[in-house]
Amino acid sequence: MINRPLHILVVGGAGYIGSHMVKYLARAGYTVTTLDNLSTGHADAVRYGSLVIGDMTDTPLLNQLFQTHAFDAVMHFAASSLVGESVQHPAKYYQNNVSNTLNLLDAMVRHGVRHFIFSSTAATFGEPRTPRIKESHPQNPINPYGRSKLMVEQLLEDYDQAYGLKSVCLRYFNAAGADPEGELSERHEPETHLIPLVLQVAAGKRAAISVFGTDYPTCDGSCVRDYIHVQDLCSAHLQALEWLQRTDQSQRFNLGNGDGFSVLAVIQTAEMVTGRPIPIERAQRRLGDPAHLIADARAAEQYLGWQPKYRALDQIINDAWRATVLRT
Repeated sequence: MINRPLHILVVGGAGYIGSHMVKYLARAGYTVTTLDNLSTGHADAVRYGSLVIGDMTDTPLLNQLFQTHAFDAVMHFAASSLVGESVQHPAKYYQNNVSNTLNLLDAMVRHGVRHFIFSSTAATFGEPRTPRIKESHPQNPINPYGRSKLMVEQLLEDYDQAYGLKSVCLRYFNAAGADPEGELSERHEPETHLIPLVLQVAAGKRAAISVFGTDYPTCDGSCVRDYIHVQDLCSAHLQALEWLQRTDQSQRFNLGNGDGFSVLAVIQTAEMVTGRPIPIERAQRRLGDPAHLIADARAAEQYLGWQPKYRALDQIINDAWRATVLRT
């Protein structure tokens, strides 16, 4: 029986989702240690717990961390995640997302840490066969990023069978928004996500936003995507951790808002939220962009008791805009 706050190692806790998770865990009473090499993260985003600057390739450092701290679980956010870059530089993605994760898992096994929360992705599914994607949807990733994440999911199945390492894989759709208190925000360089790019236009940092395809079979001709507030992602991770503590069973869940918003609807809502015009540039469709990509997250609701709280598009964009304004 553990009579102390659970101690969680958050790998990649200086990045966008990871830093929000560190704050969420600390506010919930957990002890948190962040491990991050700061290649894409920011040290000033780790405002709770302790920060260890280091890399998953550093086996002696991992051994020292696990020997020094009695970690109860590990949450892993330290992945390379740009689809286009993964096509151009697949070696980087297989090294960081697969080999480095394997090094982390081996350290967990050596030191008897048995619970693992993995940040996976909808990219493991590949081309969608249905507008709403269930966990049972075939997994046929079409780029090295998606393949690298699927490889880790498969590794985790084997590590469960062989070593009793229990995991929950959470497959995100489109993470969006920011800390409702304005303390943390999305800070990618370069930025590739739609909502922060749109807000850069509103802030005068970009002349216009490109809309890739306006002739899709959707309500307004632009692609429809599922945007999930980062705070809702954090609550799902915490409930997944509680699931592992309670059941000691591995599981896989899709995480999304369950509602689809078109690219043009995102732009129009951002204009309303910011009170500023957002010029658009119409461009050709991008290869591989489906018309609809929406999560069926009912399994997470059923098993974890998880319900998205920040479902409204204007709320998601407002939190992202508020964080953008506070940061400038």
